[in-house]
Amino acid sequence: MESFNQILCEKRSYSREFHSHQHEYGQLLFPLQGSLEIITQWQEIKLDSDYCFYLPPGFEHTFRALDRNEFLILDIPLRFLPDDTSSMYTPVDKKWDSIRYLLLEESKNKESTGALIELTRYVTNKFQMTNSPSIDYIHKHFRESIRLKTLAEIEHYHPVYYSTWFKKKTGKSLKDYIAGIRLQEAKILLNSTVWSMTRISEELGFVNSSSFTRWFVKSEGLSPQKYRLLNKG
Repeated sequence: MESFNQILCEKRSYSREFHSHQHEYGQLLFPLQGSLEIITQWQEIKLDSDYCFYLPPGFEHTFRALDRNEFLILDIPLRFLPDDTSSMYTPVDKKWDSIRYLLLEESKNKESTGALIELTRYVTNKFQMTNSPSIDYIHKHFRESIRLKTLAEIEHYHPVYYSTWFKKKTGKSLKDYIAGIRLQEAKILLNSTVWSMTRISEELGFVNSSSFTRWFVKSEGLSPQKYRLLNKG
């Protein structure tokens, strides 16, 4: 296959037969009507209008339509992509809905590609700035006990793969990532409130203030009380 050098943004429909391939370019899929079943080595997803999906270059995948369908497809040459992108299954929130609308408009413009190029640069920048759904979940639920299986299900990954994916995505293990969020929140509460250690420990999801204090000392090398005193002095 020849290398892909041109941005292509267009509507496409898919058949109900299974097909398997990979691309030498990145591909972003926005469902407009119907749904698509996509299977990779570690994921099985049903892509409908509530989500968009990014396929990185060289990413083997099998797919088929589940019903009558139409998708907005953006094929992205390597030169526009950040290094080493990974697959991304993302809810279509207001931001991504706006991107979909702008891409739809640009797909109608066959005479000039300038705006499409700039829009593609904006989209690929979002790949680096957008949290995956499971990481958003962690930030909302870090005070609770979070199961690896739950996070894997959110991303539609097999659990055995999720830890590897997470480390590659964040540079940290799941345990260290959650601990980092907790520590940051602990410091904010110690610096910005007069709450007792008991209340802060409860806010962060610890069993009691003693376990919170032991954890904080292990992380920072000093007690939370001393940390508060030093930072308010």
